[in-house]
Amino acid sequence: MSKLKGRSLVSITDYSKDDILKILDIAEEFEQNQRQDILRGHVIASLFFEPSTRTRLSFESAVQYLGGSIIGFASPDVSSVTKGESLKDTILTVSNYSDLIVMRNPLDGSARYASEVSPVPILNAGDGANQHPTQCLLDLYSIRKTQGSLDNIHIAMIGDLKYGRTVHSLVQALSLFGATFHFVSPDSLKMPSSVKTVVKNAGLEYHQYTDLTEVIPIADILYMTRIQGERFPDPLEYEKVKNAYILSNDMLDDSKETMKVLHPLPRVNEITEDVDDNPKAYYFQQAKNGIYIRQALIAAILGLK
Repeated sequence: MSKLKGRSLVSITDYSKDDILKILDIAEEFEQNQRQDILRGHVIASLFFEPSTRTRLSFESAVQYLGGSIIGFASPDVSSVTKGESLKDTILTVSNYSDLIVMRNPLDGSARYASEVSPVPILNAGDGANQHPTQCLLDLYSIRKTQGSLDNIHIAMIGDLKYGRTVHSLVQALSLFGATFHFVSPDSLKMPSSVKTVVKNAGLEYHQYTDLTEVIPIADILYMTRIQGERFPDPLEYEKVKNAYILSNDMLDDSKETMKVLHPLPRVNEITEDVDDNPKAYYFQQAKNGIYIRQALIAAILGLK
């Protein structure tokens, strides 16, 4: 695990296939034994310049389950950013107080910049519509747990594929494992060409749809996403597509027996609550898996595993 020691994680492409599998294996170990006192004496900084519930709290839980300390802020309103402090100055200052920095920022590319100026490793907890690599890793962990393998799966991604950083990262990662991709979105929210090029360059297939019902019988994983109103430059465009896809329980009747429904959360109304009791619903367990993945990442980057 020493080859990940001291390395930032900004994009899922920073990790090789072997790196990814190693992190998943460590996460599995933490799922079996969540409380390990290996972070005692270590301080993790949590800098969230954008709202978050699951990502921020699961990082905090991960640190505390491992006996470490966590410092930082959950909103830029309570930081020196309100006084005009630059991102560089914030990172350089906070790095004096911590061994590793977890950061979420609404600006695309901000995490890469932070990793270039920071003397301590940066863990990207989401930078704008760009990347969300820790979510990607917990998604991969959830897929492997439910399907038995990451190899050659059919994954349907539904909703906001243009601004959805979770699906961008996941396509890049699953392209290492021979996946077939089924992209379902309104025309205005199609998967960006740059992400589709990754699939093409890997010699894999992708298919595009506007009708959700077409992919339900095909998919091993149904990956639902929220239409993200906060990312739309034009509120009227958001209003046109906000309820484009709503998955209800009866729609799963024709799905594969082993199919699982994932969602990075928060859910608004794209999955009705009657799906929650269906054994194919996996999104709340998926969120829980985030603790094990983030424990694994912190331990690996600090050279403790």
